[in-house]
Amino acid sequence: MSKVIKVMGFGTFDGLHKGHVFFLRQLKKLGDEIYLVVARDRNVKRIKGKNPKFNEKERLEIIKKKEIVDKVLIGHAKDFYHWINKFQPDVIGLGYDQKANIDDLKRTFPHIEIIRIDALEPEKYKSSLLRTQDLEHRTQLTPYCFLCSIS
Repeated sequence: MSKVIKVMGFGTFDGLHKGHVFFLRQLKKLGDEIYLVVARDRNVKRIKGKNPKFNEKERLEIIKKKEIVDKVLIGHAKDFYHWINKFQPDVIGLGYDQKANIDDLKRTFPHIEIIRIDALEPEKYKSSLLRTQDLEHRTQLTPYCFLCSIS
């Protein structure tokens, strides 16, 4: 029996869009089980300097509906490595623009492969850009993008 490859990804997922779906599909290509950590509101505010449009509970529930993800977790309030330590993934997939200290990750978890996932048209599918377009067009961005349907 072959070993199950566990892959862990992280993100805010503030209004699910095609770029997020692409990220999830790329994670799935890296292994068998996908663990996804959704950022806490307070950490989003601290890291990005603004509150997410959708709260952590809404964002968590939307990702839970995605069958491609095996386990959805809410980020730890203070210990960013909490879920990594608990589940010991074989691979960590980082978004193309994700702020992460890759050198520290590699030092702390030398047995885990760290992979930066390419973007799907970042000039088109980026939450902050879509939020701006949403305001310009006076439409409402919802937590779930119906164009992003995946299993």
